[in-house]
Amino acid sequence: MIEEKDAKFRKIADTIKENLNEINMFGGFLKLYPDEWKQLKINFSKFNRSKQFGKTIPLPIPEQSLKKEIRIWLKKQRNDKNSV
Repeated sequence: MIEEKDAKFRKIADTIKENLNEINMFGGFLKLYPDEWKQLKINFSKFNRSKQFGKTIPLPIPEQSLKKEIRIWLKKQRNDKNSV
């Protein structure tokens, strides 16, 4: 889970000069928030190690999770612009 993701995504979007899309936002997140990215991967690893044998709890890998969050944020931004 990303704390203050709206503010972070907005800051990333402000730094992107080219087309604002999921790939550029993902790269921007890795560049601007390497510690947060590291923490997401650590939490995922801890969770995977803590699962009991035979019991699975679906948890998306950090890359998928972050890209999904970015996709949702970008869609919301587009919808907000269209409603104005």
